[in-house]
Amino acid sequence: METNHDLKSEENLLQAAEYVEKPESQLKAMWETLRQNKAAVVGLIIIAILAIIAVTVWVSELMGKQILPYDPNYSDMSKGFVWPNSQHWFGTDQLGRDMFSRILDGAKISLFVGITAVAISLSVGVILGAIAGYRGGKTDTIIMRFMDIMLAIPSILLAIAFMAALGKGLDKAIIAIGLVSIPEYARIVRGNILSVKENDYVHAAKIIGNKTSRIIYKHILPNVISVIVVRATLGISTAVLDTAALGFLGLGVQPPFAEWGDMLGRARGFIFSAPYTLIFPGVAITITVLAFNLLGDGLRDALDPKSRIK
Repeated sequence: METNHDLKSEENLLQAAEYVEKPESQLKAMWETLRQNKAAVVGLIIIAILAIIAVTVWVSELMGKQILPYDPNYSDMSKGFVWPNSQHWFGTDQLGRDMFSRILDGAKISLFVGITAVAISLSVGVILGAIAGYRGGKTDTIIMRFMDIMLAIPSILLAIAFMAALGKGLDKAIIAIGLVSIPEYARIVRGNILSVKENDYVHAAKIIGNKTSRIIYKHILPNVISVIVVRATLGISTAVLDTAALGFLGLGVQPPFAEWGDMLGRARGFIFSAPYTLIFPGVAITITVLAFNLLGDGLRDALDPKSRIK
């Protein structure tokens, strides 16, 4: 009789925990906190503008239409190194290509690589971190020692090594950048799961016979999702930087496609004769990275329950 009573208590505890810990129940409070953070709102607005530009350019290309002022890949050598003016707002590069059109077109590639690479690292890192944190023992040791080895190598050097093995190109850059960020997500998820898995509702889930996979994905991961969201947002800014670094070294997106890092790399020889060819891509990278960092910091405050206690 006592056993049945205890079991019912555990079930009630589990149901209550599910209700309290649901991420959607925190959305309203999170948005109110985020909205009061002016820096985060600015970052969100910039990201929204960049996303609209990227999606619009991408859709127009699929439809075979040109919405940019000029074809970003069209070269007119007679107009090489034209300084910014009313016709070419950001000037032209050494091949006579319109810099303003190339900057807008580059937003599509930078955001695509950043978001896709984070999606790869997030998917793999969350799975590995969840397994390591929940299983523990030898499984935890093996997974985390391998992650430690990857973390011991600077991410950009590791990305270059992957690019050397995989080859040049957009798809290779996505894979390389995604792989180097896996250890960060794995360690974050593992650390949070080690504390969350000791909660009463997790023990209750075990008692009533839930499978390990269900416990992890239904009762544990939803309660560490805030940390994952913040890190993923900040991770996109890192991925954008890594994309630009690989492009600067000539290992990322290959010509004639417009990519901010590649534009910087090809313009570095004209820093004195045509400095605007470096300034505008550099500003685009800086603004994008800053926007994601501002939003990430705002999300960290908004998703932290302590920040909402008055």
